[in-house]
Amino acid sequence: MNVKVVGVYVLGLALCVDAHAGLQNVTIDGEIKIRARYRDQFEDGPGTRLEMPAFQVPGRPIGTGGAGITSRFDFSHVRPQKYVEQKTLLGVNADFTNHVRAYVQLEQYNVWGRDFRSNYITGADFPRARTRDVQVQQSYIEANNFFAEGLRMRIGRQEMRLGKGFLISEKQSSQRNTSWDGVRFTYERDRLTLDTWYAILAENSAIEQDEDVIFTGVYGSYDFSDWVSASAYYLLIRDGRSLNDTNFIAPVEWLEDAFGIDDYDPTYLQTVGVRVWGQSGMLDYDLDLAYQFGNADAVGVLFKPFGVYGDDDAEFDNFGGDIELGYTFDWGDVDPRVYVGAAYYEGEDNRDLNFLEWLSPFDTPEASVSFNRHWSGIKYSNFFDNNMNMSNVIILRGGVEFTISDAVDGFVELVHYQADEPFDLPRHFNLGSYFIPIAPSLSFWTEEGDDDIGLVAKVGASYDYSEDLSMKLQYEHLFTGDALEDGVFTDRMGIFSASAGGRKEDKHYLEGVVSIKF
Repeated sequence: MNVKVVGVYVLGLALCVDAHAGLQNVTIDGEIKIRARYRDQFEDGPGTRLEMPAFQVPGRPIGTGGAGITSRFDFSHVRPQKYVEQKTLLGVNADFTNHVRAYVQLEQYNVWGRDFRSNYITGADFPRARTRDVQVQQSYIEANNFFAEGLRMRIGRQEMRLGKGFLISEKQSSQRNTSWDGVRFTYERDRLTLDTWYAILAENSAIEQDEDVIFTGVYGSYDFSDWVSASAYYLLIRDGRSLNDTNFIAPVEWLEDAFGIDDYDPTYLQTVGVRVWGQSGMLDYDLDLAYQFGNADAVGVLFKPFGVYGDDDAEFDNFGGDIELGYTFDWGDVDPRVYVGAAYYEGEDNRDLNFLEWLSPFDTPEASVSFNRHWSGIKYSNFFDNNMNMSNVIILRGGVEFTISDAVDGFVELVHYQADEPFDLPRHFNLGSYFIPIAPSLSFWTEEGDDDIGLVAKVGASYDYSEDLSMKLQYEHLFTGDALEDGVFTDRMGIFSASAGGRKEDKHYLEGVVSIKF
């Protein structure tokens, strides 16, 4: 799609809002971001690597529908991954009279070498793979001073970031962004900012009678002074899609109703939170706290120990938070900033059974519901948190940021990771690198795993070659903790396993990034 076509699309989109608005100015912006990565820890899609087969954890509510324990990580072997990613963004902004603006942004993401279209051996040419074509990342209409001075309406596909991105951020990963389809109102007046929105996350109206999945909320901020700013917010995700364990004939369905099973209600993930931040002299601080509550049936349906019935009584009831304190020393051109921080994402691990639960054929499973990080923009690790969805974890960090020259900055950081609730693994012994359960059929016979996930040392530097072109180099080393040998459920909001049983080795991660914006 060329720039002229995009411009025509933007123009037509904006005129749908106000036919009397005159086009004043059209500008183009974009970004090319290239990242090269190396790691000796293999990572793939969720559920692709079997950590423990089902016969080692029979009847236990693991969260994979009775398929055993799976993971997308491999800490047991040295399996290097090295690849280069490239993201290209191209945006067209059209300004109209009457405070109207339209914006369209296209995105294309690919991994080098996956789209090459020629076979060098035979010289044959073939169509380029269409697994990742150009996508519309943003496409919205914006009206400022909408019925009131300081009120902005934005309707269409758009990115969002609330606060520092603790829960809501446009970042899906370092290379990928998330956008929402909906309408957003923002009121800015003096020191006050208010946001409210309504977004549709899933729409299946042709086959569903409910309203599918919606995301709405309100977020308010007030700047009291340089020393104190504060935000308060309420977020709601309602998932009304129908959930069923079975679809039997009527008499069996009546029996299920009588026993109170296979009775799922819409999921209501509700979050209330506050953020307080500021700076006084050389001292700065930032605190985010949140509590979640509501019906969690969309999580409970995943916990089917025998592959039939899940937990239709699951509830969100979790706390989460992140805090950081920093102090900047006035040391000439270096200006080091020393900081300490901590993060807590409350977790549940109800994947064990007692003897009576193991003995009873009528025992109902209990889901493990951890704090849901929504679409966080805070990445705590390139080993465990690549998509910013690690939960059931306690994180302690400390480091120093410093200036090397006018264009070069560096940092050094140490981060310790600990499971909030460790996994109870089967009674076993290790034979070399092999994990040998003693009596896997006695699934109540377990031992509590360790909660020490590991320590990561990080070092990196960034170089601003110009106002537009920047480069970054970063290295991380993972000192493996015993929890990665015993097993720990921290991945994908604490639902999937990051590791389970077996020898684990220290790991390395290296990345280089070059980015230009225009």
